[in-house]
Amino acid sequence: MSRPWYARIPSPLIMLMLIVLAVGAMTWLLPAGLYERVAVDGRMRVVPGSYHEVEASPLNLFDIFRAFPDGYKRATPIIFICLASALMFSILEATMTIENVVGKVVSRMGSKHAELLIVLLTFVYGALGIMVGYENNIATIPIAAVVMLALGGDLILAAGVSIGGMTVAFGLSPINFYTVGNGHLIADLPLFSGWALRSVVCAGGLLLMAWYNVRYYRRLKADPESGIGRGLDVSGMQLSKPLNEYSITPRNWWLLTVFLAGLGIVLYGVFKWELHINDTSAIFLMVMVVCALTSGLSGREVTEAGFKSIAQMAPATFIIGMATTVSVIMEQGQIQDTISHGLAQALSGLPTYASAVGMSIGQSGLNLLIPSGSGQAMATLPVMIPLGEALGLSPQISILAFQIGDGVTNLFNPSLGGLVAMLSLCRVPFDRWLRFALPLTGMLLLWAWVGLLVAVAIGYS
Repeated sequence: MSRPWYARIPSPLIMLMLIVLAVGAMTWLLPAGLYERVAVDGRMRVVPGSYHEVEASPLNLFDIFRAFPDGYKRATPIIFICLASALMFSILEATMTIENVVGKVVSRMGSKHAELLIVLLTFVYGALGIMVGYENNIATIPIAAVVMLALGGDLILAAGVSIGGMTVAFGLSPINFYTVGNGHLIADLPLFSGWALRSVVCAGGLLLMAWYNVRYYRRLKADPESGIGRGLDVSGMQLSKPLNEYSITPRNWWLLTVFLAGLGIVLYGVFKWELHINDTSAIFLMVMVVCALTSGLSGREVTEAGFKSIAQMAPATFIIGMATTVSVIMEQGQIQDTISHGLAQALSGLPTYASAVGMSIGQSGLNLLIPSGSGQAMATLPVMIPLGEALGLSPQISILAFQIGDGVTNLFNPSLGGLVAMLSLCRVPFDRWLRFALPLTGMLLLWAWVGLLVAVAIGYS
């Protein structure tokens, strides 16, 4: 009997190793080339029309593997926020704070409101993605796991509510500085202008995500054996006693207050103090220290809980470093600009509507190689915006096409370190996630492309 397609999906580790080797081979097959760049407001910006070939610098096998340390060095901020989040939650888990709070909340609401809670949580995580960013929210993922399991769901549903909601909203956010903000700076447009259409596309994407989660939950309740997440390790995440036996102790309230205060500082600081990822890591560590000192746990218990969480997060941090290595190899082989130039050439002969969708599709493919939204923006938009204008597309439309291509495909991008780390926190293997996320990605792309075609039709500017 042949295995189903999803059983043949390799792990992210194997997928990324294949991508690394493929990109290494591309440094031999593609001509090396560069755009000229100038410094504008402290950022290096591509000069349109300045692409030129340079002396080839292909990487041999030793060079490819020597790029790994540079990739891990570049990925250090993301790796560390993952570890800081794991340490912080290890204390909340060891003291049963999250379990007691979730048990009490679910017992108060009752299972009859389960679908409403799924929709609300999808939008809450979406709001976090819009307002706080992506990796900054990694610490909140285990909460969804405990809640969804308490409602009779599984870890796939938990990932759909938290990771799905956050990824969709972050990717399509009308105020995403990494994509929209950088695009507007490059195009000299008012920051976050054209927000109304982007807000409609984002809200529609979140509604689709919430409907998809509820649909999966209904299927799971009707036939538990049909669940994609069956057999996954839920130890430490399931409620350990009947709902009517849960109560929140004074110590639980204190630890929850410290945790929520830390999240509040991050949320406020992102807007008021322009906090970045290392600042968020520092806040998570401070929350962990305060919680550990006031948890009532012994030093040995704190240490064991922390090491257990780090061990669970370690595979994801290893994969994050591998993902960053891909962009290092592209830079060392000087083929990143060559690929951007080739994409622009491929789009140059298309009709207006087709070129808008084609630009989005091209960015989707490039997203596998350059998962950084700001990195993609700086590498491609200075070329795509003038090309779009030559094809009859306003700069706003080119930026929207870029945002859709980058944002929606983040749902299944093995090169996106934050996604891999969040799935690891939720204990969801990548192949299981793909079974859940790929049909959804197709629906979201169709919805977003409708918005893009409307933008072309109305002359969105």
